Amino acid sequence: MTPEQIKAALGSGLLSFPVTHFDKDGRFAPESYKAHVEWLAGYKAPVLFAAGGTGEFFSLKPDEIPGIVAAAKEVAGETAIVSGCGYGTEMAVDIARSVERVGADGILLLPHYLIDAPQEGLYAHVKKICQSVGIGVMVYNRDNSVLQADTLARLCDECPNLIGFKDGTGDIGLVRQVTAKMGDRLMYLGGMPTAELFAEAYLGAGFTTYSSAVFNFVPGLANEFYAALRGGDRATCERIL
Repeated sequence: MTPEQIKAALGSGLLSFPVTHFDKDGRFAPESYKAHVEWLAGYKAPVLFAAGGTGEFFSLKPDEIPGIVAAAKEVAGETAIVSGCGYGTEMAVDIARSVERVGADGILLLPHYLIDAPQEGLYAHVKKICQSVGIGVMVYNRDNSVLQADTLARLCDECPNLIGFKDGTGDIGLVRQVTAKMGDRLMYLGGMPTAELFAEAYLGAGFTTYSSAVFNFVPGLANEFYAALRGGDRATCERIL
């Protein structure tokens, strides 16, 4: 997919992130993982995130990640697969290139490890990763990696494949600054834990979709909630919550 195509896919429905399956010895279990991804894809998720945060990105060795992405792509059908990506800049570049080679439709850039960084450092980090690949890149604001609106604008000016902004800070003030400044240059994704609890507030801030943990286990119920949210059916939303 081109960056614009994955941007459109992200905004077309409810998203989720399959948990990564392991065997009793801690090795990736591809067959059960593929069965799970295929099941989820059957519920019409436009995009699934492989080896993301809930997909155990930080429990995986970098050279394991492409295999997980490839396994997801094998069974996902029309569902696009976005790979987790992260750690320090050079390692993130290596991961980004490796998942692009196996067919990832985009990458979600998770926070770098442990230390805080000034805006200029985050700018340099994200820019180098974006410019290392041709697929679409989404940044994830949370914890020690929080991009301000002006920094995002600079990055979008220089990186045409930066197409998505996911928020896990819960800072609606910052979120509104970002959406007001960036407009439709980015697709906006909710990324709070148990995202359904925050979905209505984020919808009011311009976030039309989110990644649902609930979808992993009861995708039909997750889809019902999302349809009610987008349809303005608060009674159904409250009942499900």
